[in-house]
Amino acid sequence: MKTATFKRSLCAVAVSAAVSGAMFTATAQEQAAEPEVRVLERIEVTARRTNENIQEVPVAVTSFSELEMERMGLSDITELQQRIPNTTLQVSRGTNSTLTAYIRGIGQQDPLWGFEPGVGIYIDDVYIARPQGAVLEVFDVERVEVLRGPQGTLYGKNTIGGAMKYVTRSLTGENEFSIQGTLGSYNQQDLKLSGQTAITDNFFIGGAFATLNRDGFGEYVNTGDDNYNKELQTGRISALWLPSDAVQVRFSADRTEDRSNSKGGYRLTTSLLTGDEPLDSVFDSRTAMPVDNFVRTEGMSLTVDWALNEDWAFKSVTALREGFTDTNIDFDSTELQTLNVPAIYEDEQFSQEFQLNYVGDNFRFVSGLYFYEGEACGVFGTVLGGLGVTVENGGCVDTSSQAVFGQGTYDLDDNWSFTLGGRYTRDEKDATVYRFTYLGIKYPNDEVGDPLVVNSDFSTKASWSRFSPHASVRYTVNRNLMYYASYSNGFKSGGVDMRADVSLNPDAANPYDPEIVDTYELGMKAELLDGRVRLNAAVFHSDYQDMQVTVQRAVDAGVASQVLNAAQATVQGFEIETLARLTNNLSVNASIGYVNAEFDQVNFFNPETQQVEDVSALWSFANTPKWSANIGFAQEFPAVWGGDVVWSGNLAYRSATQIFEVPSMLDMDAYSLANTSVMWYHRDGTWQAGLHVKNLFDKEYRLAGYNFAAPRDGQGNVTGPGLGGEDTIVGYYGAPRTISLTVGYRF
Repeated sequence: MKTATFKRSLCAVAVSAAVSGAMFTATAQEQAAEPEVRVLERIEVTARRTNENIQEVPVAVTSFSELEMERMGLSDITELQQRIPNTTLQVSRGTNSTLTAYIRGIGQQDPLWGFEPGVGIYIDDVYIARPQGAVLEVFDVERVEVLRGPQGTLYGKNTIGGAMKYVTRSLTGENEFSIQGTLGSYNQQDLKLSGQTAITDNFFIGGAFATLNRDGFGEYVNTGDDNYNKELQTGRISALWLPSDAVQVRFSADRTEDRSNSKGGYRLTTSLLTGDEPLDSVFDSRTAMPVDNFVRTEGMSLTVDWALNEDWAFKSVTALREGFTDTNIDFDSTELQTLNVPAIYEDEQFSQEFQLNYVGDNFRFVSGLYFYEGEACGVFGTVLGGLGVTVENGGCVDTSSQAVFGQGTYDLDDNWSFTLGGRYTRDEKDATVYRFTYLGIKYPNDEVGDPLVVNSDFSTKASWSRFSPHASVRYTVNRNLMYYASYSNGFKSGGVDMRADVSLNPDAANPYDPEIVDTYELGMKAELLDGRVRLNAAVFHSDYQDMQVTVQRAVDAGVASQVLNAAQATVQGFEIETLARLTNNLSVNASIGYVNAEFDQVNFFNPETQQVEDVSALWSFANTPKWSANIGFAQEFPAVWGGDVVWSGNLAYRSATQIFEVPSMLDMDAYSLANTSVMWYHRDGTWQAGLHVKNLFDKEYRLAGYNFAAPRDGQGNVTGPGLGGEDTIVGYYGAPRTISLTVGYRF
């Protein structure tokens, strides 16, 4: 391992901010603040599985309320990326519904079934195991919390980067109804309905529905089909029963269907087979496949909260979820059947969590048991039409996981408090994998006879257990200033390579082990100028071990892939977030994040030298820009047109980003995005309207892609064909400038 050190100048920025914040707080008490200026609102979060003021939680967490997201005109959770330091939340490559999530350099590049995420997504405390369907719409939501750093003690495996909590709207028993319609660019037509009522004094029901539609930003030029369009419907029903003052029972069910076309990539190079040059628009594409795409996610949960007495509380969360994806991805984006991938994914999961919690005068304790059973299955074909063959991969992974956890916080006095916790997890996986080669073109579920070659057909199982500890200390200087230091451990589950080809590499059938992260963090949270300024900062250092890396191994018959625990890395950086109310009607916010993620060791088999080499100097972290920053404002104009007007905007910056671990033509240079919104609220709270402009300057920026490049010489000239005989380098892009008008009514 290399010795991990911070760059002095960057560390000084973070430390100086913390020190100056403390000095600023002390001097601010002596200054006369303007009494007419409102203070910032208190923000409640459940980052530690209990309601707390965000300024008192020794965790790097950012929270967005329904009102904040409404004012910004956010459509789904990926738009929060601009406003959270060191965070990547993006729509993945082939569909509108698959999420790519990274926090502090840790996430999931490959959405293949059986692979585990590095950032946990939760809907009302229910874990969402698969990235398909995880691009959640901002709809019937109370708030969204994003926790940065390992959350393994309270949230379990696969939260080594962090966690996102999507908290739906509470039922109050009040009669409420709202309707909201949106018209916008590219023929955007959205409709959202929601409401709730009381059936009896102790039984409430609610529901919400949305249909979200838009034409494509571009088209498939050879078929005329829309590309980057949207056709999505989602709904949720919920019920709350209060059998006594001490017991609450909540049921919730949701379903989302996405029938948007599969997305076509933009070729960055000239086709070797057709001679087609790159198209004029990055949102245009070509395809040799149907553009049919269907993603369905649905689930239900039952939550019971029981206050046993003034100190003790019991909670049970029972949940079922299912997902189905049927999509077509033309990897090479030409009219030829060169490199096409039809795919079907299915998954289902059952989870049960029991909590027993205690809150006393100077001691708080969260404990529980967690059980998870899941099955993820899939099949995809790699159609190599030019070679006249189809390679089909398929199989299932059954996962069984059990955990016991506990975390307690003891307040030594008014200034010092200590937190200690841990979680023991046992994970079992049972997998079946096949890889067959067929003559001709074959789509999943086609009956074409026996395969030409049986590359893989095996079953395997493995189990792992892990104890994940957490410890932190918090020092409260006064009610406006708090410092904390923490250590957290987390792990990402092991698994089986669903692309394994044992005919070329018998070792590919061996399961790979979990990844492990140890993170040390120092932070401060301060409220200055009598509650008008909020300043939060954190410095972190992570040791990343046993990283799961897909390596290439050369054997007599060719080259095969295998997932190995082949890498170690160091990730370190800082984050600063601030919010200030300058006047009663003007507030500004800003954030900046820096992350220096470096591989210390990567054991990679080089087919040319036949040796295992350390390529850490050649690799970089994917989807992890070193710098991310955002600055925004909100200006209120009271008593305008019979109500209040709020004008807001932001400018978000991301430095250069590498799409994969190895540099490629897909890598994106630094870019900035600007957005602005104007909201009008009627004085009686019934009517509202909003005008939202996103990507104001129509910036072109690449988010993802496929890199199956042909071999090149030192000058970049193509020297031979790539996979399928083509030079496949295609990119996927963020949305262009859009303008939308939203009108809503509620009572």
